[in-house]
Amino acid sequence: MLRQFELVERVKTYDPDVDEDALNRAYVFAVKKHGSQLRASGDPYFSHPVEVAGILTEFKLDTASIITGLLHDTVEDTETTYDEIKELFGTEVANLVDGVTKLARLKINTQQQKQAENFRKLVLAMSEDIRVLLVKLADRLHNMRTLHFISKPEKRQRIAKETMDIYAPLAERIGMQEIKTELEAIAFKELYPDAYDSIITRLDFLREKGETVVPKILETLNKDMADNGIVAEVTGREKTPYSIWRKMQKNNSTFEQLSDIMAFRIIVDDITACYHALGCIHGKYPMIPGRFKDYISTPKQNGYQSLHTGVIGPYKTRIEVQIRTRQMHEIAEMGVAAHWVYKQGTITDGKRFRWLRELLEILEQASNPEEFLENTKLEMYQDQVFCFTPKGDLISLPSGATPVDFAYAVHSAVGDKCVGAKINGEIKPLRTILRNGDQVDILTSKVQTPSPEWDRFVVTGKARAAIRRFVRTQKREQYLELGKQLLQRSFKNENCELTDKGLSGVLANFKQATIDDLYACVGEGMIVAGDVLKAVYPGLKTSTLTKVVETFKRRRKEKKGDPVKIKGLIPGMAIHFAGCCHPLPGDRIVGIVTTGKGVTIHTIDCKTLERFSSEPERWLDVAWGDDLEEQAHLGRLKIILNNEPGTLATLSNVIAKHYGNIANLNIVNRTSSFFELIVDVEVKDLRHLSNVIAALKATGDVSSVTRARN
Repeated sequence: MLRQFELVERVKTYDPDVDEDALNRAYVFAVKKHGSQLRASGDPYFSHPVEVAGILTEFKLDTASIITGLLHDTVEDTETTYDEIKELFGTEVANLVDGVTKLARLKINTQQQKQAENFRKLVLAMSEDIRVLLVKLADRLHNMRTLHFISKPEKRQRIAKETMDIYAPLAERIGMQEIKTELEAIAFKELYPDAYDSIITRLDFLREKGETVVPKILETLNKDMADNGIVAEVTGREKTPYSIWRKMQKNNSTFEQLSDIMAFRIIVDDITACYHALGCIHGKYPMIPGRFKDYISTPKQNGYQSLHTGVIGPYKTRIEVQIRTRQMHEIAEMGVAAHWVYKQGTITDGKRFRWLRELLEILEQASNPEEFLENTKLEMYQDQVFCFTPKGDLISLPSGATPVDFAYAVHSAVGDKCVGAKINGEIKPLRTILRNGDQVDILTSKVQTPSPEWDRFVVTGKARAAIRRFVRTQKREQYLELGKQLLQRSFKNENCELTDKGLSGVLANFKQATIDDLYACVGEGMIVAGDVLKAVYPGLKTSTLTKVVETFKRRRKEKKGDPVKIKGLIPGMAIHFAGCCHPLPGDRIVGIVTTGKGVTIHTIDCKTLERFSSEPERWLDVAWGDDLEEQAHLGRLKIILNNEPGTLATLSNVIAKHYGNIANLNIVNRTSSFFELIVDVEVKDLRHLSNVIAALKATGDVSSVTRARN
């Protein structure tokens, strides 16, 4: 453990103007407050904050950060208050300590909720001052170094997983490569001990085998640089066990198949020399296709710059070569600490910390801390692709990103109004996977809104959070409107008056805060409209349905009660069209209230309805709204087609000629003479589908066509 004077001397080596008095007072304060507390290792607890402060000195952080490292656990683990720290050490240090402090005293039900809430607070705090994250990473690093002292395996696993999921990616995002590598190494050893031991064994074997090869490769590369007049420092490094394992998992390859266990780094004076050195390497050694990456012209989001290439190097050995300047190397190893950004107390580099602003946007849009944590993991775990706007602006996205992710990366408003995309001048589907160098032009419409379907293929946390927020808001509005209609119909059928006063009196019965909440729960199917009616009018004897389907049809024929119009409701939110009968405008329909989903629409003759014959309270008289009649709906056809060349083309042409669109086609049976197909066709209504069926029946290649049910 660092002694008091040793800590001060460390800081003085890079900051002669250090406030020695404040540092000494903070050291003594931490020792006094933690008193006789012990860590799992048996060491005095104050050894932990002292070691955290020592880690921060390695990155040459300012006095306020070092003091924060000393005090970071005092508010959480002792009786020290924010105000006490503010009075003794100033507002700056107090705010930093508060940002690092966990929410250990909050009453949170699960460990997952606690982790999510802590991370939410950390993001808010580091958005104000990035030093909060630097202290937090140093804190986590020392905790990981002493992880083996924790006796409970499940606790070690939980801490290691949290480190791998959150803190290592955060360290990478701000360029703290040394911290990221060490965190991953310790967490990997804890989470996957067998894999770790296996890789270490193989690396030991390679080290013995490569004792003579590696020095020779270094000597040859140094000579190559000197022969071309390039002043360079050439070093070799071994990939970490975790990075090797991750590459094996990603490529589904064995250890022996990896070609870049050893990487060689060439450090030069300036950018021109970087490309000169690259030309020298590529001119002498065959390049391995697909292994060249230029992070100088297109840096990573954390500011990392370097040239990466894979070649068949000296002695016919496959090697990876990284080429960078000394300044780039310093940034690659120390990240934000190399720039002294923390001196400002605010984030000043827009490009470098754009990801942090996006995390804040996700935080604003997430419905709860767990969703925020999920979307944040999406945002941090990524291999990048670089795409361009039509104006040439560079947008970096995770691997697997789509035009919708690109649209939200440009601006949330662009994402919300996205209707299509041109990729390199060609119209492409919104679920197209973007590739490096693609130029993407997003097409928008003022009337467009995010589609719930987008959530299935977007990969960025920002896009997913925005889509889910819209869906959540729209569902609430639609459940509310649907619930209001359901209650109005239920009350009217029994000749009762629906009033706000009556509903207010029964809110407590259903544990709802407002009338709108009650409406929304009824629309979602969480509360039955009949139960609300009975609560408002407890003495009322409601009518009962004996034979549900027959009675329901009779009531409709006699036009008793107004049907609920499924108008203005987006399919997939408050209403769902049943997949068993695929109802179309023009069909006679019935709604079944489904718990947690709203209303599912069936045709009146659907066999599935028999399942609900004993639950009359779930039946709902519904009618088509004008706006839904204008939308495309799926009609399902069962077709038997001659098995001859060109018949499938004839089938699709006939459907297209009658303005239908094939959404899905499945061959369920095939013989030497016939195909049996199930075809989903997008049509406007029942009449439209009937026209398509008639046209298909008139086609010689079609043996039979019927509407598929159940």
